[in-house]
Amino acid sequence: MHRTHLAARIRLSTSMIALLSAGCASASAAQQTAPVLPTPTTDTTVAATAQTPPELNQTDDIIVTGFRASLTTAINQKRNETAAIDSIVAEDIGKFPDSNLAESMQRIPGVALARGDGGEGRNISVRGLGAAFTRVRINGMEGTSQTGSSDIYGGGNNGRSFDFNVFPTEIFSSLAVRKTPSADVEEGSLGATVDLSAPKPLAGKQDFTLSATVRGVYSELAKKVNPRASLLIAKKFDDGRFGVLGSVAYQERDIREVGYSAVDILSANTNGLFCSPVGFAPATPAIGSKGADAANCYPGTPRTSTAGAFNTVLAARRPDLPNTAGSGAFFPRIPRYLNSEQKQKRLGGTLSFQFQPDAATDISLDLLYSRFHVVRRDNYIEAISFARSAANNGQPVMSIKDVQLTPQGGLIYGLFDGVDVRSEGLVDDFTSTFKQANLNIKHDFTDSFGITALFGLNQAKAFGKRRFQYFMDAIDTPNFSIDYRDGKDTPKLGFGFDVSDPTRFNYGPALGDGTVRGGYSFQARPSTNTNNGLTAETNLHWKVADVLTLKAGGQYRRSDFTLRNVIPYTADTLTKALPAGTTLADITHQISGVGNLWGNGAPSSWASLDPDKLISTFNLDAVRYCGTECGAQSSRVLEEVSSAYAMAAFDLGDRLGGIGVRGDAGVRFVHTDQLSSGFISVALAGSPTGVTGRFATANKRYSDWLPSGNLVIEPIEDLLFRFSGAKVLARPELGVLTPTSGVNAITRNGSVQNPQLDPIRANTFDAAIEWYFRPGALLSAAFFYKDLKSYVQSVNTLIPFSDLGLPNELLAGSNTLPSEQFTIAQPLNTPGGPLKGVEVNAQVPFTFLPGFLRNFGALANYTHVTSRIDYILASVNGVPTVTTTANLIGLSKNTASGTLYYEDSKFSIRGTANYRDGFIRGIPASPGSDLQGNDSTLFVDASASFAVTDTVKLILEGTNLTDEQNRLYTDSVRQDTLFQTRIGRTVTFGVNFKL
Repeated sequence: MHRTHLAARIRLSTSMIALLSAGCASASAAQQTAPVLPTPTTDTTVAATAQTPPELNQTDDIIVTGFRASLTTAINQKRNETAAIDSIVAEDIGKFPDSNLAESMQRIPGVALARGDGGEGRNISVRGLGAAFTRVRINGMEGTSQTGSSDIYGGGNNGRSFDFNVFPTEIFSSLAVRKTPSADVEEGSLGATVDLSAPKPLAGKQDFTLSATVRGVYSELAKKVNPRASLLIAKKFDDGRFGVLGSVAYQERDIREVGYSAVDILSANTNGLFCSPVGFAPATPAIGSKGADAANCYPGTPRTSTAGAFNTVLAARRPDLPNTAGSGAFFPRIPRYLNSEQKQKRLGGTLSFQFQPDAATDISLDLLYSRFHVVRRDNYIEAISFARSAANNGQPVMSIKDVQLTPQGGLIYGLFDGVDVRSEGLVDDFTSTFKQANLNIKHDFTDSFGITALFGLNQAKAFGKRRFQYFMDAIDTPNFSIDYRDGKDTPKLGFGFDVSDPTRFNYGPALGDGTVRGGYSFQARPSTNTNNGLTAETNLHWKVADVLTLKAGGQYRRSDFTLRNVIPYTADTLTKALPAGTTLADITHQISGVGNLWGNGAPSSWASLDPDKLISTFNLDAVRYCGTECGAQSSRVLEEVSSAYAMAAFDLGDRLGGIGVRGDAGVRFVHTDQLSSGFISVALAGSPTGVTGRFATANKRYSDWLPSGNLVIEPIEDLLFRFSGAKVLARPELGVLTPTSGVNAITRNGSVQNPQLDPIRANTFDAAIEWYFRPGALLSAAFFYKDLKSYVQSVNTLIPFSDLGLPNELLAGSNTLPSEQFTIAQPLNTPGGPLKGVEVNAQVPFTFLPGFLRNFGALANYTHVTSRIDYILASVNGVPTVTTTANLIGLSKNTASGTLYYEDSKFSIRGTANYRDGFIRGIPASPGSDLQGNDSTLFVDASASFAVTDTVKLILEGTNLTDEQNRLYTDSVRQDTLFQTRIGRTVTFGVNFKL
């Protein structure tokens, strides 16, 4: 079970980039054109006269556009800033460099991408700090963006983490990643503050601008071509003093993933071992237990375990666990093949009005809208018995005929009888919308005194319309196998019968002995997460002298987060027998193609319930729903933040003996008021489902003084030293601040939230050196250190359900007993720890080379981060009993990105490789496993364009060219695979038209 060697993947990737380079060189030679840079057409145009090498001065002004201009603009912005800021700007009007905002940021040093369903970039971590520690501002206003995903990637986002995949890239003109704070930038980030900016109507040089792009997007696995289109129109009036800009972008996308999932890895004793061989004493299950006898595990299910296999499991013991038989043998909880298909629709638009009556005044009103709709259909063929206890006639009824384990207890091979095989499906229908309106005013009263003001409203809403789970079971099947013997990361599963035959499955109410034969659930949908934001701020600046500017201001922010869902009446969702005359063949269909796309033993097809036919058969659209009166969640976090700051910005020029010195120093005072409320479910006779509840509320207030300073020293021209120090804070995720609790009766786990959490505070220090050795070129290195004074961890405690104070009605339909143990997690403030790292960056246009070679260029960066966090794995009455030390969750020790590009007046091509080291996804994992991890990944993308005329450009893009797969695992030593899928390649082709 070894991963493909990184070196081999790097060789493959560099070979592909070399082929791209050779291709672009051939294209250049075929054109036989001189290396003349393009004519200026957009506001990303950069004049390079002053710093252009003599050999390029063929005319008085040399102008660059496109990708090279985007890089040059960004590097100039970085150089002129006092804080450490990296930017990405649009290559052209309506043309962002990448198809996904998060994927664009991979080229920025220290930024690592977290991918979601379909391999699409979802959110980012910066310098080892995950999405929860990164603030995002849209047109200067803090925003949240919430959407959903498959459970393995964390499910729905109901917090501060920003999901970039909600937005089409075409509606933005630039993004900036601010890595060091200043007093005039509001608090809330430990990793970075990301600024997304939509285009302004008066920013361009033309009175009228029109840009339209139409693309077709082909997915290798879905085998479909989907449309993607965008339109931008900008017009200036009144001699350029008033402007209007509107943009709209629309995309449809079909995504398919295939692969393997284990859901979890459990020790053999978790659910009661296996059925013992004939004659073994003491027998499991015990003689007389639910009909078990000397020859049968259960009536009609003979004891077929072999002594060798059974004793191998018994002998596997973990000294760090209760030293019981089988505690050191680990098996997949639900080994299964998966097929996931999504239909996405993404719509976004902006409308901006800008008025500049004179040189001292700028007033703009910016409107932004985005809607992201997803219907995801997941299907699995799986062995469910490993996840079942004796109450469900699960694992203790299974016989184990053969087994091979690694020295650490991981499974190599297993052969079993009496296995319940399930065909499971899930339909998840959700929509994310974002709306924002903000008014910006800037006015200079004099040459030295001015004011800026912002007032804005936004709303992020994630609406889960339906989450419908359905399944049918084949009971006590023989010869089920799990086989890792070929050395791959995922096993071959053998089901022992034809899983495409619907007659081999059952559907109907559970039997009195606990046997489940099929069913469905709606899983607390519909549900709505809404975050309403308001920001009002005023900033003053006064240039006291040529070298000194004083700044002061105040800000008020309000975030009103609500979570509401409804649940179906229990009476309406109990599994019923099929109507007379209806068979499973009538309401099933085939899941096909996984065998060809995934291989590794996956069946060519398997039978699955058809959700539409199932809904129609039982009239499930008529199911009644209710809210808190039935125990549904309803919670709210109202957060009000008032802040004020004062700072001094200075620029001494070269007054200190020819050494340039500039910087800023200031302090920000922040006061936070937090009101949390939530619904706590309790049992009460007379409510529709026997469950009702009450609301609980909690208040919390805290204040912070946050000093910060940035210093830039330029001892010689083009060489910069940067230093920064600050106190910073990040607030806990919104979802964990509600006074609520919840449990999952199927997986026997739950959570209790904590509204009294303190923010995560840290002291930070940064130092960097930057050398701008040629126009558009940069070599830099940076060191950063963050001392996290506190952290928020989810601490697990094992508690019987009956001790949670929750109603037994919550267990309805699960066949789980109130006496069974539940793993309950609660977020707590814990000591933090140090985080430190280095990042190096190179941006080099090859303008010093002769001929067409000067049209090449390269980007490369590398970041190394380490941290030391003490994690609490278990506690009793709040006292830690098991601890461990590891890296911060979500931190990759090593990340790197490399881009090779070529660009001339007609043709542009580039290839990019992005590497991310493995990282921890969660601590702790299940008993016996210290963590859940994510394996390293290397994604390679490429894009090209050809200008047919000054107004028409052809576009070709390819993503995941090496067909990379993402793997999640449990336990740092065994690294048992939890989840691995194939997403395939995506090819985009299109045309851009502009005036």
